[in-house]
Amino acid sequence: MIHTERIQTHQPIVAIVGPTAIGKSRIGIEVAKALHTEILTADSCQVYRGMDIGTDKPTLQDRQGVPHRLLDLVLPDQSFNVGDYRRHALQEVSRLHSQGLLPLVVGGTGLYIRGLLRGLCPAPPANWPMREAFAQEAREQGQSFLHEKLHQVDPDLAKRLHPNDHPKVLRGLEVYHTLGIPLSQVQREHQFQESQYPFLLIGLTMERETLYHRIDTRVEWEIEKGLVQETQGLLQQGYVRHLGSMKGLGYRQFSGYFAGEYSYDEAVRLLKRDTRHFAKRQLSWFRKEPDIQWITVEESDIPVKAAQRISCFYSRQHGRVLLQRHSAEAADQVGCSRS
Repeated sequence: MIHTERIQTHQPIVAIVGPTAIGKSRIGIEVAKALHTEILTADSCQVYRGMDIGTDKPTLQDRQGVPHRLLDLVLPDQSFNVGDYRRHALQEVSRLHSQGLLPLVVGGTGLYIRGLLRGLCPAPPANWPMREAFAQEAREQGQSFLHEKLHQVDPDLAKRLHPNDHPKVLRGLEVYHTLGIPLSQVQREHQFQESQYPFLLIGLTMERETLYHRIDTRVEWEIEKGLVQETQGLLQQGYVRHLGSMKGLGYRQFSGYFAGEYSYDEAVRLLKRDTRHFAKRQLSWFRKEPDIQWITVEESDIPVKAAQRISCFYSRQHGRVLLQRHSAEAADQVGCSRS
């Protein structure tokens, strides 16, 4: 049986999460400015250097002077997982706490958020020879073969995973053949309840059709800014299609276009469709998070409302407020105690 050490601290963390294209970065920057703190990005694609347009990585101008951490950590052909993210993120959290700052995590990668706030499921480390053996089976038998194989040993996990989500399918098989028990069982027993820090989780939401329109507009903007050329440049540098980084939205669809599998217009259609599906999965993930506080993005004063909720949360943790001018109003609006 695998055991993990549980460390307790009274220093808090705040996370702002939500689906792609909802405006997390803009809102996060406004909140960070109000709290005089930094942003810790939680995006599994923005960790890769040279992948900027397709990941909607904020430019220096976009950041408005707010420091953004946990960007550009590795090259596109280097491995990076939730454990790596947690290790980097905890270092930044400790640094901010030592400076008297409130860590503000902003992003849409639910597993990264959960791993940071609630701890990691104590599964075994990667077994690369085993993974390669499974990958060879997939090359010989077809990509759906591994998903069918996972369904035989861990049907609960297989139902949650798309057959094309090869990294997670491989991980499920790897854990089962290493421990002799399904990964879904390991996750149920752990339940991600090892909260190292008190935290506030704020979720951003909006009407579905409005979000889908924003996604289509985002895709068109990324193409205008050079997404196609960025993808071509990465391929020319030797970052091949099967890399996890190159399976990200935008890169995957235009890699297929460059491989001659479909037309340019079809690549654009696929990107818009797949991004909408991705946003739907993100919302489903975050709606399962306990104690998440939702804010509807259509409200024009959302950065103020988010800052008020954060200030109220902080006052409960420390007996003082972060935003003096909003403290009384925040207490009134969200019902927090002023004692």
